Amino acid sequence: MYQLIHYYKFFPINDLHSFWSQHKSRCTALRLKGRIYIAPEGINGSVCGTPKQIAAYQTFLRSCDGFADTEFKEETCDTVPFYQLRVKIRPEIVSLKKSFFQMGPQQETGTFLEPREWRRAMESERNYLLLDVRNQYESTVGHFEGAMIPPVTHFFNFPQWLEQSNLDRNQKVLMYCTGGIRCEKFSSLMKQKGFKNVYQLKGGIINYAQKENGAHFKGKCFVFDDRMTIPVNPKETEPIARCAISGVPCDTYINCANVVCNRLFICSKEAAVAMEGCCSEACRVSPNKRPIQFDQTFVPFRKLSHDNG
Repeated sequence: MYQLIHYYKFFPINDLHSFWSQHKSRCTALRLKGRIYIAPEGINGSVCGTPKQIAAYQTFLRSCDGFADTEFKEETCDTVPFYQLRVKIRPEIVSLKKSFFQMGPQQETGTFLEPREWRRAMESERNYLLLDVRNQYESTVGHFEGAMIPPVTHFFNFPQWLEQSNLDRNQKVLMYCTGGIRCEKFSSLMKQKGFKNVYQLKGGIINYAQKENGAHFKGKCFVFDDRMTIPVNPKETEPIARCAISGVPCDTYINCANVVCNRLFICSKEAAVAMEGCCSEACRVSPNKRPIQFDQTFVPFRKLSHDNG
């Protein structure tokens, strides 16, 4: 049995290279696998290992200046959903691509709602906007009932979408994402833009699934590891998306076998076999096609993104 943790913390890191070097050295020594992003504004990561390894890592991170109160969302899993360890320095730990918008510990953000408070608000209130601040390919396979799903492909597109949205700045906004980090950053931007009643789901969908059994969530949650999607609400297990090739209900993502394309798309196993792992006939006959082998969990390829959280 392995332990998987997700975490982030906004806190200024002045000596990025030193922090990165120490962090990578410690994680390598602990034989952890996962991905960690370090930026001037803080850290964002998901790592997996044995309970002993994870406990040692948590102690290490909390011993770093400014990270003593880092919160971890924890899961157990039978296998490690990462093939390797990646520790990277980035301009931002989650990207809005706005050089002037670096998060700090004193940044004003939306009000946090614990999962029970979030559920109570959805069930008892009426005049609010439920906003999904994930990429559209994530929300396609799962989202809260009644959520507004902006047609954006990257988190850094959200500021432009907000400018064009004509949203009422006085309306109550309930926003959510996978683990909470994108809500924290985007809610801060919304506050700067004059939105007065902004609330965010603490710990995101992952925390809500554990605390409230995923009530009012339909489909699955896209995650940034080799599982790709995970169940949220045991009462809503049927796929809400469809295979891009055959149209059958499906919530499995693969990457196109054409290395030049590498498109991430929803595909059933039957369609993937028929199309040799490709998203189109043009890609299927491409000389740049890589060989594929489907394992029991049907994950032939994985395209990692740093838009996570």
